[in-house]
Amino acid sequence: MNPLFSGGNWFWRGLAFLAAAIVIFPLLIIILQWGTVGTGEQAIWQHLFDTKLDRLAVNTLLLVFGVGIGVVLLGVSLAWLTTLCNFPGRRFFEWAMMLPLAIPGYVMAFVFLGLMNFSGPLQTFLRKHLGPETRFPDVQGAAGVIFILSLVLYPYVYMLARSAFLNQGRNLMDAGRILGLNRSQAFLKIALPVARPAIVAGLALALMETLADFGAVSVFNYDTFTTAIYGAWYGLFNLTVAAQLASLLLLFVGVTLVLEKQSRSHARYTQDGERSNKSAYQLTGRSALAASVYCSVVLLIAFLVPLGQLLVWMFEAGFGEQDGRFLGFLGHTLGLGAIAGFITVAIALLLAFVKRLPGSALVQRWSNFSIRIATLGYALPGSVLAVGIMLGFTYLDRSFGTLLGSTVLALIIAYSCRFLAVAYAPIDSGLEQLKPSVIDAARSLGAKPGRLLRQIYIPLLRPGLITAFTIVFVDVMKEMPATLIMRPFGWDTLAVRIYSMTAEGQWERAALPAVTLIAIGLIPVYLLIRNARGSRQAS
Repeated sequence: MNPLFSGGNWFWRGLAFLAAAIVIFPLLIIILQWGTVGTGEQAIWQHLFDTKLDRLAVNTLLLVFGVGIGVVLLGVSLAWLTTLCNFPGRRFFEWAMMLPLAIPGYVMAFVFLGLMNFSGPLQTFLRKHLGPETRFPDVQGAAGVIFILSLVLYPYVYMLARSAFLNQGRNLMDAGRILGLNRSQAFLKIALPVARPAIVAGLALALMETLADFGAVSVFNYDTFTTAIYGAWYGLFNLTVAAQLASLLLLFVGVTLVLEKQSRSHARYTQDGERSNKSAYQLTGRSALAASVYCSVVLLIAFLVPLGQLLVWMFEAGFGEQDGRFLGFLGHTLGLGAIAGFITVAIALLLAFVKRLPGSALVQRWSNFSIRIATLGYALPGSVLAVGIMLGFTYLDRSFGTLLGSTVLALIIAYSCRFLAVAYAPIDSGLEQLKPSVIDAARSLGAKPGRLLRQIYIPLLRPGLITAFTIVFVDVMKEMPATLIMRPFGWDTLAVRIYSMTAEGQWERAALPAVTLIAIGLIPVYLLIRNARGSRQAS
């Protein structure tokens, strides 16, 4: 009998195919909307062409280009300093540089705007000491958004580049020095090219988040395709145009993924596996001072100042007025995060399990293909998933009389599609570390797939499952676009509350939910720091 249908494997593989179908479903719905362009849609598109479509494209490209440069410069330079250079404070900075990852981009955006606008403390201070006629450059433009997103997204590049530099050690650099290169030339011609795959992978993650961002660009009134999707839905009340705009955003995402893949397709990098990190370059004098100051300034601007300002606003606003409502927002946020985290981790475990089921080469290829499709969701902006799922559920509502559109179920599906790849990575990594002999012994004793999953995989994978759940839980709590578009009536979360308050310029009232999200966001950052320390000690 074909292995696809033997031993109950058909059931498990069928579930994997179903997960892939759920992820691909909103994408197909969005693409199919180009076949339903009516008179109303034509009028709206004509309006977009005449007013701002070119600006949307230019703004999105400029944002991607600027953030890409920013995260690479910050992430690579900080990774190099904290990995292979000795200077005062290095052991503190090597983990502290990950802390900005805990701050959502939209939180950093409204804090920055509150500090830098006309009535903010900085301009008030300058007018007081330099005269009332003192003018400050307008921060609500492309430069401001690029600056903010670079600060909150550089840790993606930092973490992966740091791991690559740790694997290199000083061996390659020392070889370059022997061949007559100075330290800068050896870095540019040897260390940097060898670390390129990791840097490009981190850059791709940062650019995916940039394309998906809605909160930061909306705070700065900077029009991109994400804000246009929201505007078409809630401003023009046309879900079809919103879907068509979402397809254009998908085009940007697809091009980014293709470029990332092409940049590494013909390159092969090998390392000798020997690490000499204990003999890092000793910086002295001005070089050591400059390294310490550089890391301190980045940490100050990207984490300490925003957190400090939020705490000041939080205590200025007090707790009495928003205590009751805040607890409701917190309950909705925790509930959605827990439900979505449990479901997403269960699906991720299923996919990792199916990947290792025995079967023919053809069956394995189809299984791996379905897993790749199912884990594609992280590259899809939340607004795109929201539009696709809402369109599909709207069709079901009209056809069968259901009420699925603005429900918790629709929101959970969007979360699971969006963050399935996040949960899959640590689980799949944990399975790679299991000894095949344990699984083979259980199979030889007649254990069925379900029993293998319950009695062997789940107990042995408990640390990876907990890590996956934690990361998904926190990501769901911070997610804004899909939540803002799809939430049921009365189901505001902390992220939605922040958006509502910042849209009205009430920075102080947005501070408490923002601080709460940052505090919870520190949990996965702590896990990443712990893993980084473990890899450091292992080297």
